Amino acid sequence: MSSLTGMAQSLRSQFATDKQVLQKFLNLDQKGKYQALYIWIDGSGENIRAKTRTFDFEPTDPEKLPIWNFDGSSTGQAEGADSDVYLKPVAIYPDPFRQGKNKLVMCETYDNKKKPTATNFRVRCKEVMEKAADQHPWFGMEQEYTLLDIDGHPFGWPKNGFPGPQGPYYCGVGANKVYGRDIVEAHYRACLYAGIQISGTNAEVMPGQWEFQVGPCEGIQMGDQLWVARYLLQRVAEEFGVIASFDCKPIKGDWNGAGCHTNFSTEKMRNPGGIE
Repeated sequence: MSSLTGMAQSLRSQFATDKQVLQKFLNLDQKGKYQALYIWIDGSGENIRAKTRTFDFEPTDPEKLPIWNFDGSSTGQAEGADSDVYLKPVAIYPDPFRQGKNKLVMCETYDNKKKPTATNFRVRCKEVMEKAADQHPWFGMEQEYTLLDIDGHPFGWPKNGFPGPQGPYYCGVGANKVYGRDIVEAHYRACLYAGIQISGTNAEVMPGQWEFQVGPCEGIQMGDQLWVARYLLQRVAEEFGVIASFDCKPIKGDWNGAGCHTNFSTEKMRNPGGIE
């Protein structure tokens, strides 16, 4: 065993916990209380943050949920002297991790003057989608990602070398062609449980790289569902002790990059002769 391989296994075992023990506690009666996990995009515009609060009622309507706050100086969204940033619930989904009537709550972020933060593009997007509602805009997003070990090395790759050249990995089958299928399958089911309109998944060109598709979704739902699907992927990967990276070029050299492709149409485009 190489030192790098040993280090990766040591890191994985160090941070691993017994999920069977956890399940005993998840099965306990919640005594009429409900957990809602507030999710938001941080100051990087790429990373996701989340924290939980308890309610005496089942959260089903984002407009009936309270605005919450967090320390924006720790997320790149505020200065330390005045660090409150506010979370406005905008969409609710069933929680596949806590299950039951517990929820995931997608949120917008607002600064201490109650203005949208620099990374809150949803406000403007919603305005545009409302103006274009009569055109029924549909979106489909194809999100590529790379699975990495805790040490940042691609999951399944040899520690002292590289896998064979690209070619057999895309939509591949077999232990020598795909790495991490369990994570992909778990994420797929988590999305279905949460009500995400996940429409498919496949292994990508680079080994250890995968893609999932969300949509078609109409209007603002696309953005909300894609971000929640990204959250679910990173949480599922966390359960397996693996990192799900959205880095567009995680590995230098002649290896495929990762992106997020967009498919779009309006009602007129979808009707006969619409493409012309």
